[in-house]
Amino acid sequence: MPTYNEAANLPRIADIVMRLPLPGLHLKVVDDSSPDGTGALAEQLAEKYNEFGLYPRMSVLHRTAKDGLGRAYTEGMLAALDEGAEFVVQMDADGSHPADVIPQMLGTALSTGAGFVVGSRYVDGGSLDEEWGRHRQLLSRFANRYARTILDTKIRDITAGFNLWRAETLRDVDLRTLDSAGYSFQVELKFLAARNGHNGVEIPIRFEERTEGVSKMNLATQIESALVPLRLRMRNRRS
Repeated sequence: MPTYNEAANLPRIADIVMRLPLPGLHLKVVDDSSPDGTGALAEQLAEKYNEFGLYPRMSVLHRTAKDGLGRAYTEGMLAALDEGAEFVVQMDADGSHPADVIPQMLGTALSTGAGFVVGSRYVDGGSLDEEWGRHRQLLSRFANRYARTILDTKIRDITAGFNLWRAETLRDVDLRTLDSAGYSFQVELKFLAARNGHNGVEIPIRFEERTEGVSKMNLATQIESALVPLRLRMRNRRS
């Protein structure tokens, strides 16, 4: 769970995750030196949740620079793999991803043998919060169709940021080789996982609008999101 200025959201979403009926679950927060004190708050929460457990249930990875969502995910995932995780879930800290769906994602991976499971807004049963507005919904749908068309993939929500990964899938991709620093990390990782022979399964979710804080999407990340599918397609043609 990467964070940057999510102090208003983190306690609530951490509580939801910690209450999930999943023995062995561990929450790792990756904080990019948030000036609002998110990192220190995360440490307090970790101390609370680890107090009476037989094993640490929450930990915090502090990064000294804010160099992109993709870099934060890579660092957190690599740490999880080093610690022996069998499955890794990536999700936002702003409450937009329904944490109560995580057990279903794990069950889907176990029952189907999928290499990764996508919490999808764009399969039957999936939806977007009405607060998004018509413009943002159209932009999101266009971004998905754009990436899917260029990369010739059947994944309906290839830009989704709520995903469960098998450890072997992440190892086969080799996270250290990913180029994407921003939101396009979601596209690159799914594309490379599928290209390495790992099938993905999508399950429907409702994507909620954040109630606190502001979105981290900016012009630079939008430009990167437009260029990454093209770079991946060109590289794939040459190999």
